[in-house]
Amino acid sequence: MSHPTAIGQVHLIEETKSYGQKGFRKRLVVLEQENGKFTNFIPFEFLQDACDQADDLKVGDNVEMAYRLSGRKWQKDSQSEVKFFLSAEAVTFKKLEGSRTNASTRNPPTAGAITEFAETGDNDAPF
Repeated sequence: MSHPTAIGQVHLIEETKSYGQKGFRKRLVVLEQENGKFTNFIPFEFLQDACDQADDLKVGDNVEMAYRLSGRKWQKDSQSEVKFFLSAEAVTFKKLEGSRTNASTRNPPTAGAITEFAETGDNDAPF
């Protein structure tokens, strides 16, 4: 079965975290995608043994990430509001040409960029 993919630059690689008595492992890797005026930051989760695959990644690497979506329903009790969560589980990745040499040199968005968006009168927020 073929999985959907996303292409982007590695923005963040967290350390592997363990949860619960059975030691469930999870590691977050965030890809950055330039999308016109706005930048998308897409979190991917490496689970269990796949956490070790992320050791081969570095911030600034350009990658194609294969993933599968999983959704969860959560409700504290029968009287509480039902919430739904979506996560992208990384299946595998492929490094691409043209990785950034120094990812920390990227300039963050300025206040002017935010003002420019607000002044356009465009009610279509990017989130």
